[in-house]
Amino acid sequence: MADIFTILKMNYNTFTKSEKRLADYVLKKRENIVSMSITELAQESKVAESSVSRFCKRLDLKGYQEFKISIAQSTHGDEKDSTRELGIEILFHDSLEVMASKVKNTNISALDETHNLLNYDELERAVDAMIASSRVRFFGVGSSLITAMEGQNKFLRIMNKAEVSFDSHLQAMAASMMNDQEVAIVISYSGQTKDAIEVAKIAKEAGALVVAITRFKKSPLTVYSDITLLCGANEGPLQGGSLSAKISQLYLLDIMYFEYFKKTYEESKRNKEITARSVLDKLI
Repeated sequence: MADIFTILKMNYNTFTKSEKRLADYVLKKRENIVSMSITELAQESKVAESSVSRFCKRLDLKGYQEFKISIAQSTHGDEKDSTRELGIEILFHDSLEVMASKVKNTNISALDETHNLLNYDELERAVDAMIASSRVRFFGVGSSLITAMEGQNKFLRIMNKAEVSFDSHLQAMAASMMNDQEVAIVISYSGQTKDAIEVAKIAKEAGALVVAITRFKKSPLTVYSDITLLCGANEGPLQGGSLSAKISQLYLLDIMYFEYFKKTYEESKRNKEITARSVLDKLI
């Protein structure tokens, strides 16, 4: 496939007005696109989200994610001395020691940014809702499912109402059976994963309070969230499942865990002792 920017320029005169606005923005802000949600690009370009989707299809791309991948490849395709697709400015001549330091700094930066994005009122609302709920379900797809499983594993030590489903069909069914006494915690870095959006929609329609842990304040996922908690790692389309994104998500879950523990100290302490004893014979 030809360079995406060349394709945009070659076909510019055939574009509609909204497509030209999109093309103008992409060509001008090409470095920013890979870290933007479809909602953000639509707003910045002053077009509808549906226009962005149609624009991607017109370029013979499957959707917005492939569009971002094409931009990432075209932007960094001629940079033979670095591995920017990793999301870190690592050079091929970097020593192992230098590379290790860069990876560490990237993860620290992700934590710092997440800390700066903390909305304490929203965090407290989420924890209070979890305390008052009859059940807390964690949802995630792909690498975000690993984070969801870790969330369930963590909270299961101090409460008996944390659940997670592994299959997207099971997640949809579980969400459909939720009610207004339950909390759905939906984890999705991009906020654009179809299954995550669908499960949030189903859970909200069922009456559950939906908490989204995501990178972008405005995305298709946050349309259905009652509470949005932002993580601060930048993850390009070629580096799905990056450690920095997971660390940021786990940091948010850790904060929620300790606040929950603090607010329900006697019950959580008792439950933690019970669950700890239950696995004692698993250790040598």
